[in-house]
Amino acid sequence: MLPALAQFRVEVSGVGLTQLPIALVPFKGQDSSPQKISDIVQADLERSGQFRGVDASGQALDEASRPDLSLWRQRTADSLVVGSVTRLADGRFDVKFRLWDVVKGQDLGGQSYTVPQGDLRLASHRIADFVYEKLTGEKGIFSTRIAYVTKGGSRYSLWVADADGENAQAALASPEPIISPCWSSNGQQLAYVSFESRKPVVYVHNVASGQRRLLANFKGSNSAPAWAPDGNSLAVTLSRDGGSQLYTIPASGGEPRRLTQSASIDTEPVYSADGSTIYFVSDRGGAPQIYKMSASGGNPTRVTFSGTYNISPSVSGDGRWLAYISRIGGAFKLQVMELATGNVASITDTNADESPSFAPNSKLIVYATHLQGREALMTTTLDGKIKARLAGQAGDIREPDWGPFQKQ
Repeated sequence: MLPALAQFRVEVSGVGLTQLPIALVPFKGQDSSPQKISDIVQADLERSGQFRGVDASGQALDEASRPDLSLWRQRTADSLVVGSVTRLADGRFDVKFRLWDVVKGQDLGGQSYTVPQGDLRLASHRIADFVYEKLTGEKGIFSTRIAYVTKGGSRYSLWVADADGENAQAALASPEPIISPCWSSNGQQLAYVSFESRKPVVYVHNVASGQRRLLANFKGSNSAPAWAPDGNSLAVTLSRDGGSQLYTIPASGGEPRRLTQSASIDTEPVYSADGSTIYFVSDRGGAPQIYKMSASGGNPTRVTFSGTYNISPSVSGDGRWLAYISRIGGAFKLQVMELATGNVASITDTNADESPSFAPNSKLIVYATHLQGREALMTTTLDGKIKARLAGQAGDIREPDWGPFQKQ
């Protein structure tokens, strides 16, 4: 394994309309722990756009305490998280927590995790998931992972990191470009395009073992892999028969089946969550726009109509939203379309946005952009109100893809 150079710090900006005020008391014993559990949980919750932290200083509580909830009501907290972290004799850590509804005076439950030191962050993300789900009714995404590519000097690296960008592990390094990483729906494999043989070739990489296999190395270009939700096949863009067209190919490899028949460039396929539809980019109308068609092929229909240049589609897991990049007056800007109405919102004030990807709960988008002259990973709520920067030190950052929910 290469050293994890890409260390991230989360900076949250913006104010949402209805954020739940939550107090996270520093976990008992966390001063002697290598990770500050309550700080990680608070950063996760704030980044979601649904919570804002309330001052929890001056209180010493743990999961066994019976807190004075009137005090927390005075501090305007609606909920309270308390807990502890204890180092065990075998070197592992016992992390325990409890969540209180301050307004109703209810104990909302808690959990405990016994983890090695390297999993303290994961335990923190699981606590944030528990709190998020209890208080919003939606599944939390803090223990999921993202993949992205960095370029440092002449070296390209494919990274797998926690959803907050921390704990990055290098999956692959190459002197030639690596592009288009795409998670399988079970979170165990990444497809990507590598130029190591001096032309674009598609590989499938097992994240746990680090082993990979060649998926598409046909004549011409092999690019833009996208997993079908059932994991049995991928859509890819191949130029083997002339221009760039869409094909499906079995995940085990084999002969591709052509989906589009056009004289234009058809590329960047993505599946809807139910696997029935493929969205893709085509210049068949003269300029790049986003189209959709049945996953088995057939006549495409155009989806984007605002602007003359729309690329990089990403569909939310709940099927309600399409994120994409639009070129507007020379700037590349992240757009979010409500598919039922066709209404489009431009949600960033940056000018070099790229590669949007939805969180598996459809509530956040990760994308790459330029901020203060450097490339950065950002997350944003769908209304653009709350953004968080996941800013790395390992060169240019690009092409993020948000992985699925982890099987616990």
